[in-house]
Amino acid sequence: MNLESILLSENVIYSIYQNLDKLLQQIPELKLIINFNHKHPHHHLDVFNHTLLSLFQSPKDLTIRLALLFHDIGKPICFKEENGIRHYPSHGKYSSKIARQILIRLNYPFEYTDIICELIEKHDEPITKENIKENYDFCFILYQIQYCDALAHHPLKLDKRIKYLKETSNLLTNASLMR
Repeated sequence: MNLESILLSENVIYSIYQNLDKLLQQIPELKLIINFNHKHPHHHLDVFNHTLLSLFQSPKDLTIRLALLFHDIGKPICFKEENGIRHYPSHGKYSSKIARQILIRLNYPFEYTDIICELIEKHDEPITKENIKENYDFCFILYQIQYCDALAHHPLKLDKRIKYLKETSNLLTNASLMR
């Protein structure tokens, strides 16, 4: 089974676990996030299981699922720890760079790789009204990635994220009506 088949299966988590050895041979960088503890109050899962939960929340769409698979892959190499809590400055950029190397190695087209990497790099950045005016389609996909990522965070720490998601959804809906 190839990466696309795994990611587009009906039960993506089951498919990943069924093909984990093969997946880790193709993408050894994923080993970095398995059992890597976030050590952060907004996360209740290790990075790999957080990634799986975000994939579980996602629509069956290759672009979204590729971005989600790699969105936090850079966390093990960029964290800073203060008082036992880890922070991940610029993890989107690190994750994007790693994803680019992987996608090129797996022979994804350069233009498609650029889109996936931009989504990964911006997955933690707020979507603004200006961003939506500039590129609605990109922002709509980015919103879906942010939504899936948010729902994979600690359930007791979601209030701020849910508020942001509702506001962004309203911005996207209003922009869509005006198109």
